[in-house]
Amino acid sequence: MEGKRDNEFITTYRALIKREGADKLLDYLMTKSDFFTAPASSKFHNDFEGGLLDHSLNVYHRLVKLLEGEYGETWREKYSPESVAIVGLLHDVCKVNYYTVDYRNVKSKDTGAWEKVPYYKVEDTLPYGHGEKSVYIIGGFMRLSREEAMAINWHMGGFDDRARGGSFTVSAAFQEYPLAVLTHTADFLATYLDEKKEEDAE
Repeated sequence: MEGKRDNEFITTYRALIKREGADKLLDYLMTKSDFFTAPASSKFHNDFEGGLLDHSLNVYHRLVKLLEGEYGETWREKYSPESVAIVGLLHDVCKVNYYTVDYRNVKSKDTGAWEKVPYYKVEDTLPYGHGEKSVYIIGGFMRLSREEAMAINWHMGGFDDRARGGSFTVSAAFQEYPLAVLTHTADFLATYLDEKKEEDAE
């Protein structure tokens, strides 16, 4: 594995996430999944190779900033750096081995000729949901605290399919677990601000 962002993720993970099973989860991400090369989406945000890795780091950094803004320099007394790293870095592991590359015919703007263009399509081999799927995958390697699980499970907030289907459970989770609110906010800001800036800079 190569690249500055790869190294940042691995270094941060190893420095902060120490609980039993963490090494096996990292090994899974590095050797048995496409976590470091997968897109974050098929067409909405970070829909490019390595987009999931970028997004995971963006959410982690946003979450730390939100905690500093809400609780000041003493935020570590409320939430351990390990918990924050787990939630920020791993909230979207549901997207590993989820996208495949396919091709479609698109008319060239330059020549008018039809050409095959690659694109990402969803091929979900573990249809377990979204946030709850991340909790399930992580739980296969290491234990999560209840608040960590809630934050990861509900990181999509009102965009979660369960909420869009009419469930009010996310509201109850947000009332009880502030880390879930902050994680959703970090995900939202990373997606719509940080990744928009990256796109505009290209």
